[in-house]
Amino acid sequence: MQGDGRNTRGPSAPPESGQVGSYKPTAKARHAQRASEGVVVPRIVATKNATGGKDPCGGPVGGGGTCEGMAGKSGSNSPGGHPPIDKVRHLQRRLWVAAKRSPDRRFHALLDRIWRADILQEAWRRVRRNRGSAGVDRTTLAEIEQQGVEPFLQALGASLRDGTYRPQPVLRRYIPKADGRQRPLGIPTVRDRVAQMAAKLVLEPIFEADFRASSFGFRPKRSATQALEVLRVHGAHGGNHVLDADIRDYFGSIDQTRLMRLIERRISDRRVLKLLRQWLAAGVLEANHWSATLVGTPQGGVISPLLANIYLHVLDRVWEDRWAHLGTLVRYADDFVVMCPTNAAAEEARRRVGAVLTRLGLELHPEKTRLVDLSWGREGFDFLGCHLRKRLSGPIWERSRQRVYFLQRWPSQRAMCQVRARIRELTPMGRCHEDLRVIIASVNQLVRGWGQYFRTGNAARRFVQLDRYVEERLRGLLLKRHGSRLAAGRAEAWRRPFFEALGLCRLRGTVQYPGAA
Repeated sequence: MQGDGRNTRGPSAPPESGQVGSYKPTAKARHAQRASEGVVVPRIVATKNATGGKDPCGGPVGGGGTCEGMAGKSGSNSPGGHPPIDKVRHLQRRLWVAAKRSPDRRFHALLDRIWRADILQEAWRRVRRNRGSAGVDRTTLAEIEQQGVEPFLQALGASLRDGTYRPQPVLRRYIPKADGRQRPLGIPTVRDRVAQMAAKLVLEPIFEADFRASSFGFRPKRSATQALEVLRVHGAHGGNHVLDADIRDYFGSIDQTRLMRLIERRISDRRVLKLLRQWLAAGVLEANHWSATLVGTPQGGVISPLLANIYLHVLDRVWEDRWAHLGTLVRYADDFVVMCPTNAAAEEARRRVGAVLTRLGLELHPEKTRLVDLSWGREGFDFLGCHLRKRLSGPIWERSRQRVYFLQRWPSQRAMCQVRARIRELTPMGRCHEDLRVIIASVNQLVRGWGQYFRTGNAARRFVQLDRYVEERLRGLLLKRHGSRLAAGRAEAWRRPFFEALGLCRLRGTVQYPGAA
């Protein structure tokens, strides 16, 4: 009001017109203004929260509290509000956003995140879920649970915090390969696996911000099925030539010095860098003989897939920035292919990829690396357990008599042989007198997992074949059990419906498109 007019509104009532005052709250930037606003006293005591009041900024009066790094305090302060946010996930999100916004930023002060209690707890949960055997100290997961997980994690956190942590050598074991040779596998101790997992939880979001879309292996929210779908889509749009590449002894050929330089582009915390060097130089123990590891990363370590992706990120970056016009790169760890429109582009891709790998101290395997001609269904190739080949579209041919080929995939011959071998291991004739339901339960676990992976392709025929093979193995167990006492005609009832009544799962009819799977 102006002049002699009186204001009859209450002292806290808003103005009747926008002309009297601003409709926006004024910003208080000065410390004196904040301090003058006093303390907000809660009317009720919040559950699971401090009973004291809060200052105008929402913080506790007095300013005291614990610092939890970039994660800060999370969760709702109101009674009956939303459940608390996962602090580990919140920290990872903050690290990823910070790395994405600043591609040249180097992160420091990360070790205090690694030995945080909630990080170590999450690391233990993941290591426990992955199971695994004991390392050189012969300490198993079950023994740690019996002795107490909390004291174990507290001692590990204290050693990381004090700088007294020292990793032990990895235990060398060998697993058979498809070609008859053996693949070396390193088994760290449970203590080292938890420490590596904690480091992975903190470091992975930083490097995930840099990784390119062409990388699918051992990454959050990315899978082998997604990699295969990229190939299917590009195969339908002119991708007729493929560079099927194989790196000779990749994990055993990584240059540790060059790897650390790549890590130092993002990490400046000397304590974390020292920790990574200790894991790389821990050595291996084989037949009670310790040997140093001067090159490579041990296969089987929790941190190894992340380090492998960091090393080959150079290939992803150079290809996307310089040679993407030649074709589409799809990489899953050290296994990758390049789909090109022409044979000349595939030849050039081979030369360019070889040049990049040479800079990294790697080389393409001359016998396993090859060029594949997919046009008209001439050739196919194996990738991630599937055989990929172009097939003529029957409906289009019947409708318009046009030869249109689409890239299809189904379980490779190697994958079929491997799953049959596992089924034979689960159904030996020596188990003929066991309860058939127990045997079927073990077979179901294998078959369901196998089918879950391959069901998004064109695997209907292979699924029927495997269903028949399982039926034959179970029927053979019953024939062995009854032997010469088998009544005439009784074996005719031992068909698929009989075994399904005992709980046997069926693969036939489970194929789905990736979007519906």
